[in-house]
Amino acid sequence: MVKALRTFRVRPTLPPRIAALAKLGRNLRWAWEPSVQDLFRWTDPDLYEQVGGNPIALLGRLSPDRLAALSADATFVARLVQADEALERYLAEDRWAQSFDPRPPRVAYFSPEFGLTAAMQTYSGGLGVLAGDHLKAASDLGLDLVGVGLLYRHGYFRQFLDADGWQQEHYPDLNPHNLPLRRLERDEVPVTFTIRLEDRAVVCQIWRARVGRVPLLLVDTDLPENAPQDRVVTDRLYGGDVEHRLRQEIVLGIGGMKALDVAVELGELAWEPELYHSNEGHAGFLQLERIRRLVAGAGLEFPEAIESARAAVLFTTHTPVPAGIDVFPRELMERYFTAFAAECGVDFQRLLALGQPVEEGGAGPSFNMAVMALRLSAAANGVSRLHGQVARAMFAGLWPGVPEAEIPITHVTNGVHGATWIGREMRAVYDRHLAPDWTHNPDAWHRVGDIEDDALWRARARARERLVGNLRTWVRAQSARRGEGPAATAWADTLFDPDALTIGFGRRFAEYKRGALLLSQPDRLRALLAATDRPVQIVFAGKAHPRDDTGKNIIREIVHFAQSDPVLRARLVFIEDYDMDVAAALYQGVDVWLNNPRRPYEACGTSGEKAALNGALHCSTLDGWWDEFYDGANGFAIGSTHDRLDEAQQDAADAQSLFDLLERTVVPLFYDRDEGGLPREWLARVRRSLVTLGPRVLASRMVREYTRQLYVPLAGHADRLNAEDYRRVRELAAWKRATSAAWGEVRVEEVAGEQRVAQLGDKRDVEVTVRLGSLAPADVKVEVLHGPVTADGQLRTPEILEVAPAGEEAGGRYRYRGTFRCGLSGEYGFTVRVVPSHPDQYHWAETGLVAWANGTGAPH
Repeated sequence: MVKALRTFRVRPTLPPRIAALAKLGRNLRWAWEPSVQDLFRWTDPDLYEQVGGNPIALLGRLSPDRLAALSADATFVARLVQADEALERYLAEDRWAQSFDPRPPRVAYFSPEFGLTAAMQTYSGGLGVLAGDHLKAASDLGLDLVGVGLLYRHGYFRQFLDADGWQQEHYPDLNPHNLPLRRLERDEVPVTFTIRLEDRAVVCQIWRARVGRVPLLLVDTDLPENAPQDRVVTDRLYGGDVEHRLRQEIVLGIGGMKALDVAVELGELAWEPELYHSNEGHAGFLQLERIRRLVAGAGLEFPEAIESARAAVLFTTHTPVPAGIDVFPRELMERYFTAFAAECGVDFQRLLALGQPVEEGGAGPSFNMAVMALRLSAAANGVSRLHGQVARAMFAGLWPGVPEAEIPITHVTNGVHGATWIGREMRAVYDRHLAPDWTHNPDAWHRVGDIEDDALWRARARARERLVGNLRTWVRAQSARRGEGPAATAWADTLFDPDALTIGFGRRFAEYKRGALLLSQPDRLRALLAATDRPVQIVFAGKAHPRDDTGKNIIREIVHFAQSDPVLRARLVFIEDYDMDVAAALYQGVDVWLNNPRRPYEACGTSGEKAALNGALHCSTLDGWWDEFYDGANGFAIGSTHDRLDEAQQDAADAQSLFDLLERTVVPLFYDRDEGGLPREWLARVRRSLVTLGPRVLASRMVREYTRQLYVPLAGHADRLNAEDYRRVRELAAWKRATSAAWGEVRVEEVAGEQRVAQLGDKRDVEVTVRLGSLAPADVKVEVLHGPVTADGQLRTPEILEVAPAGEEAGGRYRYRGTFRCGLSGEYGFTVRVVPSHPDQYHWAETGLVAWANGTGAPH
């Protein structure tokens, strides 16, 4: 290879009659519009497969003769005109957001990765695919939303296995000019901006993608003006050491904010964001940058800038364990943020304290990105109901006096973009039976229960047959990569049976996901796979993190098990290089989607949602989204909601449950056929799955919930707070400072209330005396929490009653009275607390201050 001295672009010249191909290729709506994919495939089917379905690369390699032939093909041109007109309608017509009152805010959605198509390797797994689905759903709904991320010149690794089944990694070179991206330029010169990394100014450029109606801005540092160590900051997704990650996250958060400025200035973005949504903590430095700007540009003090900036930020955590959070050493943060802290008007320790527990106060050894994100966001959410509970427990230390159930972390359960993930077979069924907008309107799914058994079964059989064909092709290609000749791979021609029960397992191979759980009882697994009357076949796929040898060894165990017997080899296979295309084929073709993480370590796990939309039945531990959506008849549940402290015991119990399910329920249901050859009970369960899950797992439902529950309320709160030249911001910051200083004087001194036996429905009066010290009654609320109690005296799910002032006594003491109703029978109880109260707080617990009747700042 010889390096070019100079480079320049050569654009393909399309005949005028087919020039619209370029416009269609540049808008990533083709990633979820099969008719447009078919149009590009039509241009040259073999070349289309060679370029991985990437229209931009395809158009650049079509010969002039082929372009001329397409231009002369009246049928092709007519289809092209239809596709072009459909895109224009999609971009211009009013959609859900245009009828929403009040107008949804304009949102900047930051994420370290975006999974939009396998042709664009800007993702590694679930987090990125979720972000991509969020953008697509926002586009379908007509929201004003812009994505902000990084362009990785080597993306995420390509996976292949050696002869021993050990994962090897290869990082591809990605040329952004061959992707559906456009660099922001003036007169063909990149428009750049600079950020500081230590004492150096690093130059960044911006690439724009169109995701339907939604723009996506991707920042990278691979410019000749930069030093070699700075050009590679955006080289690999999740690559490098801890310092490399810190540098990437500075570019994402701080650089992403500057990229938005450039896009607005150039007219590439027609509006300025009103709300900032940080998808995980990797983008958290956007909050520091917003604070810096308010200090430097609006003249706010640091605490005031925090209140102003956090009001318009939503933080979504996807992490169920502390080990999944980015934590940076103090000395590293000091090198990169000492000067930044000075620009914010504070010393480094004050800034560092934002990412540390309260008790460390800036003196601790590290900086936690999730802690900072929670402190600097008005609202936060987990990604399933169970994950919301897990997140509240995990971060409870930031609110030591607040009951776990009231910690200000809510949840919005993840959904998936139906039009991206539903295969052609089931898409055709839905097109015939559902309203035209079924891909993004949950209400359109009410007729899914009317789909006939034979239509469902035919579609599922065709999808399974297509999957089997793909598996055979992929296995032959894998063998060829390892140097095996045609004779050695002839067995692949009979790999899998198109009519057999097919189970799929595809995800990152991490230890807690238990990819080898089926291998824990090898004799039972062999019996299932080797059965001749009711055969079972299983396809595995997924990548282990490059530094996760435990995950790599799980993959190798699966490969060794499959290779141990020719019969097993034909019924169990591992597919290499799991990406969005492989995943889609699996979701669309399997009968059962298997998910067996160790509860409660799966934050959501959307792969099963995609399979369910394709008519597969989900078989999973009750973790993530399945914990709240499983109803006993819409799939299969492994184990129970009882979490064992001993992991080995939990693994053994779940393996037993899984094999019992497969042997006694799943296999018999699938193979029990009527005289017409249809598995009626199986199809009844599929239909139940579609009826109950279809509308709930759509990303459009998810984005609507974000809009209604978080985007609109947050934006309204931020508007009110930042009006009148930040008057309310200044008042809130001053109130918090004074309240925190005086809170040590606040206590509940006396509680009077009847304790004799009550009848259900009786009312009980409570009188409370509190000491507020230098605070006024307007600064607090006094609340009675009442309800049934557990055996150890804990209030289970208390109701909260705010009691009213009833008089002032000497020495800053005040009386409050209230009446509650005994709403449930059994052991009943109540307690009292004082909490800060200010009309401009978004959530009562954001200060973390509480005074309980037991004389402490803790509820117990």
